[in-house]
This record gives sequence, structure tokens and C-alpha cells, in this order.
Amino acid sequence: MADFLQSLVGSIDPYTLQILVNIGVAIPLALGLNVITGLTGQLSLGHAAFMSIGAFISAIFTNRLGLPFELNLVMSGLFTALIGVMIGFPILRLTGDYLAICTLGFAEIVKVVFLNLDITNKALGLQVLPAKTVIPMPILVWVVAILAIIFVTFLQSSRFGRALKAIREDEIAAEAMGINLPRYKVQSFAIGTFLAGIGGALYAHFLSYINPSDFGFLKSVDILSMVVLGGLGSIPGTVFGAAILTAAPEFLRFMSQYRMLVYGALLVCLMVFRPNGLLGGVNFTGLLMRALGRKAHETLPHIVERNEL
Repeated sequence: MADFLQSLVGSIDPYTLQILVNIGVAIPLALGLNVITGLTGQLSLGHAAFMSIGAFISAIFTNRLGLPFELNLVMSGLFTALIGVMIGFPILRLTGDYLAICTLGFAEIVKVVFLNLDITNKALGLQVLPAKTVIPMPILVWVVAILAIIFVTFLQSSRFGRALKAIREDEIAAEAMGINLPRYKVQSFAIGTFLAGIGGALYAHFLSYINPSDFGFLKSVDILSMVVLGGLGSIPGTVFGAAILTAAPEFLRFMSQYRMLVYGALLVCLMVFRPNGLLGGVNFTGLLMRALGRKAHETLPHIVERNEL
């Protein structure tokens, strides 16, 4: 089985494979931020910090302890979620710009700490040993990405997801309806940071090298742009935004110095012509049900005609 999967990966062009894996890594990251910002309405500008925590923790688990990658992945996500809960308790009492500034400050603190720790090899960065798994990393990345999509889809349609949407729409009304705001906000933050930690672990083991400077403010803006471009709160939109903005640097390689300028112009146009994002506000379930209903409606007369004959 492992040989078949390896031959399957080997049959794909390496350049195309790298883009596909980068998209697969970006999907859990963007979905995590979508839970925090899109579903709960809490603006976070420090998502890259949680990604870096997951990346360095998983790298240390592999280099020092030699853990199997599947176990490593789960533990990295849980450890990052624990950090998220510890940070979330004090800062999630804030809202709007104040919360964004706090998360931005936390991201800078994490970056400085990693730049000064011996275990992370300071500014030189950390070489990551190959993951201990029989499944090729590209396939593992996409399995995790698909599981993340399924998980967030169920989460969004659950009672917990509806409570998060209520908090996003109106915190005072949600609290009046009996929703415990601090508890739901912290739980949302824990889930988002768990997915960020998993994304960081995948990133570290795919690239085999990580540096604290790779997880700066611009990385957080990249992830936030994926969510905003696709549509806040929209899972298909978030996946679409992650795919577009991950592949965009390859198409814009001839003008890489102006990449952020293009992103900015794109977001300005989006806010003017499509404020909810490219796929925001689109009811995919309704569209699917409508298409299925139309198909059934079109086939029903033929069945009736055959019976009459």
C-alpha cells in the first residue's frame, strides 16, 4: 500500500505537487481562523504565532523524541490549543480593534521568544527530520485537510456552531438568550488554534526547515486574506480563498516584490463590489438541493409517461 501511494505521488509533477501540498497546508490554517473570525466574529491578527507554536513543537517532538507523526500531529494541535486557551481567557474579554492589537502583540512576543530560545536554534532556524510515517507527506497533508473541512462543516451546522454565529451577530442578544460568551469564545479560540497547530506541524515536516522569521505579521495577513477573500464564515469560500492565495505567488512570480500590493488592491476591490467575499452568503446546501429537486422534477414526467404507455 505504501509503495502504491509513493508511486502515485511520484507520478505527479514535483512543481505541481508542491503547489498542491501548500494549498493542503493552508486549508486547516484558514479554516481555524474562519472559526475564530468568520464564525465567532473575533478578529485575530496573530494566527501565524499559533502556526509557529505547532511547527516548533512538532519539530521538537520529531527531532528529540522521535514520535510517530500521527501522534505528533495530534499532540502539536492539543499543545497549541492549550496555549490558545491560556491566551484566550484574558484577551477574549476585549472586542474589535483592542482584541486585534492584543493578538498582534502576542504574535510578536512568540516570534521574539523563538528567536532567543536555544531549543529552537534561535535565528538560525531548525532543521526538521523526516516524519515517521509510512504515508507519503503529500497524501497525509490532503487527508488532514479533508478531515478539517468535514470537521468544521459539522461544527458550523451544530448547536455549538449556531451559538458562535449568534455571538458574531449580536453579543448582547446572544447573552440574553443564555449563551455563555466567555466559554464559547474560548472554545472557539481553542478549536481555531488547534487547527493552526496542525497546519504548522504539516508545514514544518513538509519543508523540513522552519525559522521564526517565517511566521511574522505578513503570514497572519496572508491567512486572514484567505478567509476574507473567500467569505467570512463560508467554508467553501475559505477553501477557495486558501487555494487562490496559495497559488497566486506562483502566477505572480514575475512581480513578487509587489505581491502584497496586488493583495491589497484585490481586497479593496472585493470590499467595494463583493463585501461578503467571493463565496460569502452563498447557500451551497440550498443550491445543491435546488439542483437535485430540479433534476427530479425533470425526470418525473418521463417516468409518468412511461407508466401511461
